[in-house]
Amino acid sequence: MRYDAVILGLGSFGSAAAAELASRGKRVLGLERFSIPNARGSHHGHSRVFRTAYFEHPDYVPLLRHAHRKWIDLDRRRGGGIFHQTGALYAGPRGCVTIEGASESARFHRLDVQRLTHADVSGRFKSFRLPPSFDAIWETAAGMIVPEAAVGAFARDALMKGADLRGHEAVLEWSADSSGVTVRTERAVHLADFLIIAAGAWSSRVVADLGIPLRVTRQVMAWYWPRRPALFGSPAFPVWAIESEDGRFHYGFPMVQHPPGLKIALHAHGDLVEPDDPDRSPRPGDEDQTRDALRRFLPDADGPLLSLAVCRYTNSPDGHLILDRHPIHSNVAIVCGCSGHGFKFAPVVGEILADLATAGGTAHRIGFLGLSRFARPSNP
Repeated sequence: MRYDAVILGLGSFGSAAAAELASRGKRVLGLERFSIPNARGSHHGHSRVFRTAYFEHPDYVPLLRHAHRKWIDLDRRRGGGIFHQTGALYAGPRGCVTIEGASESARFHRLDVQRLTHADVSGRFKSFRLPPSFDAIWETAAGMIVPEAAVGAFARDALMKGADLRGHEAVLEWSADSSGVTVRTERAVHLADFLIIAAGAWSSRVVADLGIPLRVTRQVMAWYWPRRPALFGSPAFPVWAIESEDGRFHYGFPMVQHPPGLKIALHAHGDLVEPDDPDRSPRPGDEDQTRDALRRFLPDADGPLLSLAVCRYTNSPDGHLILDRHPIHSNVAIVCGCSGHGFKFAPVVGEILADLATAGGTAHRIGFLGLSRFARPSNP
């Protein structure tokens, strides 16, 4: 059988693309080397932040607005449990990147974001203890996504619309020319008109010909049992992100039923790892990444450690997503290098990948995420 599109990798982006293509009546084959979903990449841990006041770059905001609508629709269609609008509190030293960048995005795109004084935070959020020199902002539309439920929902939507999704079928090689694409796996050879590469931490191997260095790092998530648990459930407690004076950036979520405890993590590059390294076990010092921030900013949450989990970041050279067509093969699209902040874009990226596969282009403005930004200048 020849497919309209083959998708390499069925994590957040690959599964979303499969669902979108299948909804358009396309013949789709999705290939995943592990289970669907799985805990080997960057789409587990029971919670991911959704926000639109994006300090990383204002051009992300239109994509996020579209993603927000699609998350709400997916959550409604699946009966809830995927997207939770909790609002978000961002804080940091006066003039820091987190506050100023988010404020700039909010001003430019007229987002519902409020600047808060130290007294405002102390009055509204009894659980936070911020230094008087810290500024803060509040974003109403922000919230959290349950990644395992989201990937599962995308995969189910794709399957129900006729997509052929296969777990535990690793891709060995692919090729493309003007007549189509060929993908060889451990089990078969598959032919298609278009290829979508959404291979996560394995992307640098799948698209090694591009020469873009992608650094895969080990990232730790921690759950604690608060001293005063009643302060840390939704809606009283929001999604949050705090930048410290040294530039470190911690974030966390309200407590949910599963797993128990309050989740907190450090958003910074961890130790370099190989994608195939199976070790996801905790290491000495992992707790230290979050305990100090907990004691300083959320002292009523400074209770016993319950659990640690490890995921992966696939970091691009500039920290921004890579989303583009292959520079040589027009019938191949690539998404990778999410750098620890990509999951929230999954439904809109799935739509963009489907656009590229079916129409050769997209109405979404993604030029700032293109491969051309890594082009080496030619010698004079």
